[in-house]
Amino acid sequence: MTSAVPSTRRMALLLAGLAMFGPFSIDTIFPAFSQLSRSLAVDEVAIQQTISVYLLAYGLMSIAHGPLSDAWGRKRVILGGLALFIAGSVGCALSQDLPMLLAFRALQGLSAGVGMIVGRAVIRDLFNGPDAQRLMSQVSIIFGIAPAIAPIIGGWILLSGAGWPVIFWFLVVFGLVLLVATMTWLPETLPVEARTPLQFKRLLQDYVRIGFNPRFQRLAAAGSFNFAGIFLYIASAPVLIMQHLKLGEGDFAWLFIPTIGGMTLGSFLSGRMAGRMDPVRQIRIGFICCGVAALVNQAYTFAVVQIALPWAVLPIFLAGMGMALIFPILALAVLDMYPLQRGLASSLQAFTQLMTNTVVAGVLSPLLSEHPRHLAIGMTGFFLLGWLFWRWERRSGRRLRHRQATEAVPLEPADHL
Repeated sequence: MTSAVPSTRRMALLLAGLAMFGPFSIDTIFPAFSQLSRSLAVDEVAIQQTISVYLLAYGLMSIAHGPLSDAWGRKRVILGGLALFIAGSVGCALSQDLPMLLAFRALQGLSAGVGMIVGRAVIRDLFNGPDAQRLMSQVSIIFGIAPAIAPIIGGWILLSGAGWPVIFWFLVVFGLVLLVATMTWLPETLPVEARTPLQFKRLLQDYVRIGFNPRFQRLAAAGSFNFAGIFLYIASAPVLIMQHLKLGEGDFAWLFIPTIGGMTLGSFLSGRMAGRMDPVRQIRIGFICCGVAALVNQAYTFAVVQIALPWAVLPIFLAGMGMALIFPILALAVLDMYPLQRGLASSLQAFTQLMTNTVVAGVLSPLLSEHPRHLAIGMTGFFLLGWLFWRWERRSGRRLRHRQATEAVPLEPADHL
């Protein structure tokens, strides 16, 4: 790391902050669903589409953030994304009807993924092996706080007597802070000579080559389905909190603090394990945690008529910890498959996860959130799918590494995968 690069702690704070504004945009408005419904004269099912539209735009644009950063540099693309996010947040705050709100939510979504996607490439630009895993874990710890505190902040804003537009003005301020911090702290980590010219035909060929790579598909699917088991509860938070647990709009912390507490603990443990524990063993422990959490969750929801705290959220804590043990290794494994196109690989990885999340939020959450048992079954199904794709990767990985020798380098943080 050169002298131009800030300290690891400062870099972790900055990259985590950049990754946070995506979840903040989703979760801060959860407590405002009822107020939005009344203010815009639509039902809450229609308001839930503000999440689906956001995630759809987020996912579609995610395939572009990485290649743009490969061609133009990391810092320039991040700054442009932040500027668009601020503009979208201003538009949301000034919206007078649902179509206008959905349009500006889409603009937020188009820009909000830039911090997470390009930030992963920045980490891999600067660090190798266990150092990259440690920084990814540190970023995950700080990033994990966002979904926990975002709905709490949204609830506090509403409880103070402010209307729902103030939530979006808060996002404007948050975006401005990140814009200044990025301009001040973030160095350009991709020198001009290492950049890949933006050529549409070549870019399309690279998308196809990476996207249809069987190993990429297995790793991306394992991570996406594993996270979907947690995201199903995040997307269903308004129904779970206010209908099933019969709590108020200021009580979202009862779900998000255990969820993110587990993710934070898992990220901390992952950082401590980096370079000390075989990555395959760490992933195995993570899936065991997820499996135990799913079974306990199923047993509880089928054993009681009315779910209650704390038992309704304790399994989610364990699941979050397991997921955080798995994610850093899978994410770095994908990036290390294509060292000259990390931005593009990060984009496609994020695209896979975000399209899965869009289906979860727009289709499965409304269907499964009617009963806690259905949510528990959904969580179990997603964890099982993630594990099956991981097992497939383990059985196929050794043969694939030989065939990919001309296009991929051995994994550094997880070279035994």
